[in-house]
Order: sequence, then structure tokens, then C-alpha cells
Amino acid sequence: MTGNVNAPHTRRFARLVVPVCLAVLALAGCGDDDDGDENPVLDLEVGDCVNAPEEIKAQISDISTVACDEPHDQEAYAVADYEPADQDVDGDVFPGDDALTAFADGRCAEEFKGYVGVDYLDSRFYFTYLYPSPRSWQSGDRAVVCLVMEAGRQLDESVKGTGL
Repeated sequence: MTGNVNAPHTRRFARLVVPVCLAVLALAGCGDDDDGDENPVLDLEVGDCVNAPEEIKAQISDISTVACDEPHDQEAYAVADYEPADQDVDGDVFPGDDALTAFADGRCAEEFKGYVGVDYLDSRFYFTYLYPSPRSWQSGDRAVVCLVMEAGRQLDESVKGTGL
């Protein structure tokens, strides 16, 4: 997976500087976190709370998960399989970072309110995401994981239904 789990959107409509596939790289550095358990990125589920890796890397395979009532950097609020805009596209061919980023931006913004309880544009929280790398795509990975976070500080409880 790829993405930038350390940086929130700086503007509500801004595209992430680093694609979600880079988040895999970023999350690979989570192994030094003694407060959490290392789990495969592909196993992330809605409601999982995670800590971003200290070291940014291009792709990651494992991420540190913690209980949501403990300090954490992000919370998974949606997992969606990539759906190409063009139905004639071959689903076995990696669509590229631009297509995955566009899909993730739209889907994560769309799913935000249903989890947090307020529209993304009205929230104090930001989102980022992880998406398949070319390598994980070859293994059948199609999942985009949407992660909510607060700029400048860790979360210490779940944001689900907070309306913040």
C-alpha cells in the first residue's frame, strides 16, 4: 500500500502530495512503536486505530495498531475496493497513482460524514488514505483505507459519531 499517513490535507480539496501507495512505505516504519501491535496493512478494518511510522518510506506492509482509548495518530473509518471510473478498464492492470488518488479523495470524503457524524468540510478533522501499490495490486489488493486524524495532535478516543 502507498500513501502519506503523516500529513493531513492542507486544504479540504487538496490532493495528497504522496499517493496512498506511499503510505505503505510510510507505515513500514511502524515497527519501533512499543505501544502497539504490528499488523499487516491489508488487514486494517473500520474502527482500527493506528500510529503512523516515525520514518517515512515508499511502501509499507505492517502498521502499528492500538486501542482507540490510547493515544494514536489515525483511525480507519472506511475501506473501499477501487472501482474504475471507466468500466471498460481492465481490472487486472494497475490503474496508476493518479486514478487511485482521485478515487480515494472522492470515496474518503464521501464516507467521512457517515463515520464521524459531520460533513468533512465542517469537521476539525482531516483525512488521509492508503491505497494499493503496484506490487500489492498484483497480489489482488484493491482496497483503499480512509484514515481520519487531527492536525498537530494525537487522538485519545474514537472519533466515530463525535460530530466534530
